[in-house]
Amino acid sequence: MVLRPEGMYCPAGDFYIDPWRGVDRAVLTHGHADHARPGSALYHAAESGLGLLRHRLGADAHIVTHAYSAPVGFGDARVSLHSAGHILGSSQVRIEVDGEVWVVTGDYKRDADPSCAPFEVVPCDTLITEATFALPCYRWPPMAAVVDEMLEWWDRCAREKLPAVLFCYALGKAQRVLAELAQRVERTVYLHGAMTPLVQRYRDAKMPMLPTEPVSESKRARDFAGELILAPPSAAGSPWMRRFNSASTAFASGWMQIRGNRRRRGYDRGFVVSDHSDWPGLIRTIDECGARRVLATHGNTDALVRYLNERGIAAAALKTEFGGDDA
Repeated sequence: MVLRPEGMYCPAGDFYIDPWRGVDRAVLTHGHADHARPGSALYHAAESGLGLLRHRLGADAHIVTHAYSAPVGFGDARVSLHSAGHILGSSQVRIEVDGEVWVVTGDYKRDADPSCAPFEVVPCDTLITEATFALPCYRWPPMAAVVDEMLEWWDRCAREKLPAVLFCYALGKAQRVLAELAQRVERTVYLHGAMTPLVQRYRDAKMPMLPTEPVSESKRARDFAGELILAPPSAAGSPWMRRFNSASTAFASGWMQIRGNRRRRGYDRGFVVSDHSDWPGLIRTIDECGARRVLATHGNTDALVRYLNERGIAAAALKTEFGGDDA
């Protein structure tokens, strides 16, 4: 892989991975906006992510889908997609040329998630890994404990007759929250309009989640006392929030690992839920794939590179335009 103005390019296969500008042939790791950009002539992606990519790229986009682990030949390169455990349809890209294997992870996580396929360890010679939370302070708590906290907060809001507004990213995080809660309760959740079509894409893929209703379909006079409402962070402080009198607010994100982030953003509660790997997950992945060389991109690359070099693994930072869509 080499970097070009359009993005990461494989000369042997004549394709780009998650290009930043329109190209002739793109291989996409997943449907977040910083990875799936419109304007390319042809896209290759995992079949389970097709619905999300149609939503992102439009009905006219030329998208060819592939099952996980199914190899395809691009020029002199043999390419296959493998689950990244990030969101529905997220993929790592395995590239083999003349017996040498590179893996581009895209975004990924190692924790179990009922809303998407689990991460697959792919042995390789060179690993290009994300580094969003590549600091030792980021260590995710057990998801069961986080769900306990969410339910306790929701129940308290119900007793106090307050709306419980949980801010989370519209693609990946919202669906994971709905899927995690569905394993514990059977209650309807109300959605901001930006989330409704993306939640439906997951339902189309048969992902089990709590039942949902759009906030917009409720009467204007409804106060939503005791109800859980999911909304994107952009809705905080917007006129839309006037519907929820005296709401208790929370934010679900890996950034909530640092208590100061919750205070600065003004939320009542913070729940540590991330669609990315924490520090132990990153190190575990690098160890298990057996890579002799690691290139770290977007996030805390310096800390990860320094740590790996001290351990005798050849590592360097790779500057890309990825990052910022979710956490």
